[in-house]
Amino acid sequence: MTLRKFAGLGALLSLVPGIALADEASLNGGDTAWMLVATVLVLFMTIPGLALFYAGMVRSKNVLSVLMQCFAICALISVLWVVYGYSMAFDTTGMEQGVVNFNSFVGGLSKAFLSGLTVDSLVASVPESVFITFQMTFAIITPALIVGAFAERMKFSAMLVFMAIWFTIVYLPIAHMVWSGDGGLMWDWGVLDFAGGTVVHINAGIAGLVACLVLGKRKGFPTTAMPPHNLGYTLIGASMLWVGWFGFNAGSAVAANGTAGMAMLVTQIATAAAALSWMFIEWITHRKPSVLGIASGAVAGLVAITPASGTAGPMGALVIGFAAGTICFFCATSLKRKLGYDDSLDVFGVHAVGGIVGAILTGAFAAPSLGGFGTVEDIPAQLWVQFEGVAFTVIYTAVVTFVILKVLDMVMGLRVSEEEETIGLDLALHNERGYNL
Repeated sequence: MTLRKFAGLGALLSLVPGIALADEASLNGGDTAWMLVATVLVLFMTIPGLALFYAGMVRSKNVLSVLMQCFAICALISVLWVVYGYSMAFDTTGMEQGVVNFNSFVGGLSKAFLSGLTVDSLVASVPESVFITFQMTFAIITPALIVGAFAERMKFSAMLVFMAIWFTIVYLPIAHMVWSGDGGLMWDWGVLDFAGGTVVHINAGIAGLVACLVLGKRKGFPTTAMPPHNLGYTLIGASMLWVGWFGFNAGSAVAANGTAGMAMLVTQIATAAAALSWMFIEWITHRKPSVLGIASGAVAGLVAITPASGTAGPMGALVIGFAAGTICFFCATSLKRKLGYDDSLDVFGVHAVGGIVGAILTGAFAAPSLGGFGTVEDIPAQLWVQFEGVAFTVIYTAVVTFVILKVLDMVMGLRVSEEEETIGLDLALHNERGYNL
């Protein structure tokens, strides 16, 4: 099994009963134990990690609304994943390598309601139930990331409907095209995405940009100061994301092996490099290093190494981290100010841009000639393939997200009233306060 084949999570479904044959599969206790831990770590990234990371950056009158959105998305996507999400992402029925058909874009429904799942069903050397839950946690965090772009101004009801539709016709097709194995559109192109650079971060980051543009700016932006109300929450959340990300990246090996170990190492290296690069650039340009800056830099590094974590070596991770910290800093500050869009918590500047940086550089640092552990021999050719994957994801996500939001705006409205926005979403939508003095 080549590294690229191993990196494609969907390719492992060739061992899943009910999807294909499982003649060579056998349960491995060590792999299973690691994947149970990795699954918990990835869920921990959303609740409470991402929830706290975002909650600390909004104003105090909206802290509960962000926490509520992340928690509700976790519950909503869990149910949808069981009903049809897992099947649409990983059902390989009708797929054939080199043949483009409907099933190249999205899976079927043969595994809807987890049909055929038993305690003995396996994916590679772990129970299929564990693999299902592990992939569920990826599906949970992706739409939750979008919340940061429209924080403090979207109706809770509209948010729930949007997330359900977006998950169905954006996340699931992209996941299927990248990870489902032979016959998947971007899989057949040769796109390398070990743990979700395109599927998770570019996908969510572009959707976030479209959402903040469609909803419009917060009342008073950019003339009214809107500082984070509790950077302690933000740093705690970022720390949880950093720790949880080892499950995200190393867990994507779906085994306790050398690939998982290297993924863990490069994740730590890239994150540290990005945190330092953001901090020092901010220190030079603004005279003082900030907690928000170093936390944002760390997340940018985590995002950028994600697609490369199964193929890049330590020095490649160092370059990817420094590049992500630098580029994301300028996109989340200078570019944002110049273009004037109100991406509340820099979902585009960190996740979309970091994901693009990481996805493109994966094409270079997966090459053994640059210290990687992939099978890339023609770096320019692989860079072009990576660019194609990025471009397709950006265009597909942007167009479909825009249509979803416009239709929902006409049907039920997206934005809270000006009075509700002034009061704060905690009281206006949930009749609660984050702080009672």
